[in-house]
Amino acid sequence: MEKLFLPVLLGTNRKQRNSVHPAKWLVGEIEKRPEIETKLFDVVDFVLPRDDYGQAIKDQFPEWRDAIIRADGLVIVSPEYNHGYPGPLKAVLDLLLREYVHKAVAFVGVSAGPWGGTRVIEAMVPMVRELGLAVTFSDLNFPKVQQTFDAEGKLLDPAVEKRASDFLDELVWMSRTLKWGRENVPSKFHSAPEAKESQ
Repeated sequence: MEKLFLPVLLGTNRKQRNSVHPAKWLVGEIEKRPEIETKLFDVVDFVLPRDDYGQAIKDQFPEWRDAIIRADGLVIVSPEYNHGYPGPLKAVLDLLLREYVHKAVAFVGVSAGPWGGTRVIEAMVPMVRELGLAVTFSDLNFPKVQQTFDAEGKLLDPAVEKRASDFLDELVWMSRTLKWGRENVPSKFHSAPEAKESQ
């Protein structure tokens, strides 16, 4: 079966951010699966101009643009800041639009408190829906992240491994199903191969 490409986007640029540990750990878990290819993107690496915004500047970020065009789904790792998502995450996501349509997105919520980013995930759902992404049924939450990973990023709670496995199973199912749909069911956003041949 053809490999899926599922990039991971780390959504905070704060110094001493703890969410980098779940992001890198999850990339390692994805890389163990032969049916998935991944790549970690970090909002820190996006040097966004101060005098322009959104899709008008997407060609200044060809690696991100081309990755999402190719992607079958997306994982977003976000901490919860004051019940919301970081501004840099929204700025990076807004670089594209049509490229996301009918692709799966799965959320990883991170917090220092007991809720594991539940509220940031709730805040992101309507935002990614407007981008055309389809949210998976399962989220992956990291409450008290400073106690879940050590300072070097080593996982301290083995129970997370089963939750991550279930999370990835759901993402793979959604991504493969939507991939089939994009390739076989025409819509105004994409044409199935048979439709293209008849044009």
